[in-house]
Amino acid sequence: MSDYRYADDVPERHRINAGRLWTSGVATAVIAALVAVVGILVARGLFRVPVLAPRDHGVWGDARTASYALMAAVVAVAATGLMHLLSVTVTEPQRFFRWIMVLLTTIAVLMPLTLADAWSAKIGTALINLAIGGTIIAILSSVAAAATQPLRRPATPAPTRAWDEEDTATRGYGR
Repeated sequence: MSDYRYADDVPERHRINAGRLWTSGVATAVIAALVAVVGILVARGLFRVPVLAPRDHGVWGDARTASYALMAAVVAVAATGLMHLLSVTVTEPQRFFRWIMVLLTTIAVLMPLTLADAWSAKIGTALINLAIGGTIIAILSSVAAAATQPLRRPATPAPTRAWDEEDTATRGYGR
């Protein structure tokens, strides 16, 4: 039996540029921290919602503002690690990444709503979490696509079948 090999039979292989992915992940961490700070400033400064600190602590709040921004950065770095892990282990890493991150963001949005606090603080914190999660998902999804490069396969010749000369001569064909 002949062994034909078509170009479509070879699975597409990808290579992730880890350096670009991780430097972009660090940049995403900085952006996520800034989104947290902007969200807190908008909630506390514009809408007078006491997010993460009592109202008498002012627009910047207290040390919780810095730790909240730092936590957003840590989540972005962890998400970069998740994307890298998925990129080297599963077939459609971006699809799995988006599903995992959307579900984690949903949890982060719902958690503040279960706390015993004023509704304005609950909703403010939930919206900030939504903005942070959405930012991380959007940036890392596009960055991962840019950092993933298909490996070039050697061109495979068109399938052919070599006829056995001896077989043709014995049947009387070819003379």
